[in-house]
Amino acid sequence: MPTAPCTRPSGVAATGCSGRWTGWVRAEMQQASAAHDSDGMAGAPAPRVHTLLLTDLCDSVALVERLGDTAAAELFQEHDRLVLRLQQHWKGRMIDRSDGLLLLFERPVGGLGFALDYRQGLEELGRSRGIELQARTGMHVGEVLTWHNSAEAVQAGAKPLEVEGLAKPLAARLMALARPGQILLSAVAESLARRSARELGGRSEHLLWKSHGRWHFKGVPTTQEVFEVGEPGFAPLRMPRSTPKAWRDLPLWRRPVALVAELALLVALGIGTWIVLRPEPAIAFAERDWVVMGDLRNLTGNAVLDDSMAQAFRISLEQSRYINVLSDMTVSDTLARMRKERGTRIDRTIGSEIAIRDGARAVVLPTLAEVGGRLRVTVEVVDPQTQATVYVLSRDVRRMDGLLASIDSIAGSVRDHLGESSDAIQTLSQPLPEVTTSSLDALKLYASGINVYNQRRMEDARVLYQKAVDIDPQFALALLGITRTYMSQGDAEKAEPYLRRALALRDHLPMRDRLYMEALATEFEPQPLRHAPAKWRLLGEVYPDYAAAHQNYAWDEFTSGNLDAALAAVTAATASKEPLRYISWELKGRIQLAQEKYDAAIASFEQMERISGAPPNRHHASVLAAQGKLPEALRMLEASAAREPANALIHVQWVAALLAAGRAADAVQVADAGIAKATDDSDGMRLTQQLGALVARYRSGVRPGAELADLLGQAIRLAESASTGELDDLAGNALAAARLQQRYAGRALGTADEQRLAQLVQRSGDPGNEALHAVVAADQWRLRGDPKRATRQLRAAGKASGLTQWHVAMRDGLRAAGDVQGSQREQDWISGHPGAAWGSRMAGEACLAMNVVETLAVDAASVVATSVVEGKNDGVRLPAGQALH
Repeated sequence: MPTAPCTRPSGVAATGCSGRWTGWVRAEMQQASAAHDSDGMAGAPAPRVHTLLLTDLCDSVALVERLGDTAAAELFQEHDRLVLRLQQHWKGRMIDRSDGLLLLFERPVGGLGFALDYRQGLEELGRSRGIELQARTGMHVGEVLTWHNSAEAVQAGAKPLEVEGLAKPLAARLMALARPGQILLSAVAESLARRSARELGGRSEHLLWKSHGRWHFKGVPTTQEVFEVGEPGFAPLRMPRSTPKAWRDLPLWRRPVALVAELALLVALGIGTWIVLRPEPAIAFAERDWVVMGDLRNLTGNAVLDDSMAQAFRISLEQSRYINVLSDMTVSDTLARMRKERGTRIDRTIGSEIAIRDGARAVVLPTLAEVGGRLRVTVEVVDPQTQATVYVLSRDVRRMDGLLASIDSIAGSVRDHLGESSDAIQTLSQPLPEVTTSSLDALKLYASGINVYNQRRMEDARVLYQKAVDIDPQFALALLGITRTYMSQGDAEKAEPYLRRALALRDHLPMRDRLYMEALATEFEPQPLRHAPAKWRLLGEVYPDYAAAHQNYAWDEFTSGNLDAALAAVTAATASKEPLRYISWELKGRIQLAQEKYDAAIASFEQMERISGAPPNRHHASVLAAQGKLPEALRMLEASAAREPANALIHVQWVAALLAAGRAADAVQVADAGIAKATDDSDGMRLTQQLGALVARYRSGVRPGAELADLLGQAIRLAESASTGELDDLAGNALAAARLQQRYAGRALGTADEQRLAQLVQRSGDPGNEALHAVVAADQWRLRGDPKRATRQLRAAGKASGLTQWHVAMRDGLRAAGDVQGSQREQDWISGHPGAAWGSRMAGEACLAMNVVETLAVDAASVVATSVVEGKNDGVRLPAGQALH
């Protein structure tokens, strides 16, 4: 605010209402230029365009009663000195004054500057006395007539300078319409003032402008558009209240209809009152719509508050089930598509563009500033379509340790303004200090860890999370963050201790993270597939737009063979806005392959490749192989192996595709290369490669030997010593080894092995393992000479009927029982359902080579054939770079 000496100027005295002396005004400020204004005795004055500003000091009579005459007189003297300084600085002319002011300015920017400084000066003046001083302000630009009164008239009490014209009552209507602390402008004044606002300097960049629509003013034939201007945290930015002399221009259908009957009249009045008083929804925000979180503007200079306060506000908003907040990872992905650098500041413009691209309905812009010795948290809610500020909400706090509580409060207000019910806000809102940490340093480290985690830098994120835990050992979100870094790297063993620590602090987590953690914890418990799916389903029902819940539920159902439930869940996950949704598209393609929806599966894999930017992978090749497009599938697998020479997983599909092409000798070489790559991998991967290699050898003409029993014993021992997280896969490998021995050695399992397998399956609780074990147990009766009992037992195991191996065992049992037609029906099913062989996840991928080989036989009798005719060499290369021959 401009300053000036507070000496009493020479001039005329100014009086307020009831004859009260309110201060002194310079005489030269009261005089009109002779070149521009005419004396009242000199004829009709010429109208000129001026800026008129009218103010009204709110509740001045109550103020005098509260302070007393002496204190009130001192206050009003300081007020008059303030007005004088501003009048001199902004070159205004005082026309009239009492409780309010009527000033004339040559330019609109002068009136705007005076109004902004006057509001700030009143606030400081009131703060020094522990009272609240506010004024209503109206500004208009238009033609007025000015003239001097005669000396005799002035001596009799008239004003030295008179101003008349339609612009004067228009400005008065605007002033009367304004709320306390509100500055209202006409459309003409807004246009001229906004265009020249840059002359105000740096403060012009932060000015907020808002239209309040068109209004009727009594005595004015046309409607007038009303605007508001103000500064963040101070401007009310609220719709003015209608008065008998000013009311909103409403369409006819919104006007209450008068009815004759008294009851009908009361109803109509009630409707009219509701229409007038209800808040106008400026954003069409509905439940589960999305918002973009802008970067925090930290004007305090305290770097500790930069990321920590932004993260705290995000956590508070994310407790809502009504509002969805775009994740940092999604925002970064959208910035990349906008060709913006990582770290680009999310301001009003960038945030609005992100919102439009991602379908978000609002942008939330938080600001932290120090005002009058207090910390002020301000949030603007912006409509991305117009970039106009819809709401401005603020909270003040005296001490830094109250910041988290103020953020909780303002986040609740944002949720309320966007339409969330009060009951939901109270139910799903836990205080930030309880669900995060009371240490701002720990919160800043956690926020930095989130940023690094979103860049896939797991090691760096883990270090930051650990430092946050070192500061506050009760910081459950940071412990869960460490767990996620290990899980993202596939290291469940290291993740489990941190998950257990976070589980003990579950009351210190927001509801969504608590449900996520409890679901994840069941994956580490015995028989996870019996309990985890229900937990993931619950999380998805409570938070329908949380992609992780749907993805994990879909994976568990896919593994269990419940393909319809898995497809429904993964479809919900693919609809998310997360950049990692390509993982869900891949899973969707695998499920559709198992359902033999080949065209849909290809479309899903292509969508996955578009989102991730990755080339086709082994699962895409599996769809082509199931369609009989083996040369294309083999070329795709060769390319994958060349890109990822250390990835043994590719060899699982590669071996199966070569066997399907009738090239068993080549499959043996690829399988041996896969075993060599898998030596440093998990035990499950190594066993899977060995199983595929044995199938390839037997198809190439090698007779089965003792290696089958050795591999089965090794697989059982590994499964028996496995941890909970590895048990399901290793038990599946043991069952696949048992099935391989039954098929190729042609003899039943030993009693000891049979019992150990049953115990493993009981420990596992994996539905896929249970289904395959039912097949193994039933086929034991055929191999012991009772094929009819084998077929009866298979029919009783209805859950297993989706497995290729179930149909293989049924085919063999019927053939052994002499039912040639039934045996051929089963073989026709096997040959006609290659998708079941290529796509099933039950019992892992250990049975893939076996399943694919079974689809090759054209009739049941050909199953016993031991020789395989090699197919044409398609030029696919071996790992060593030699062409297949």
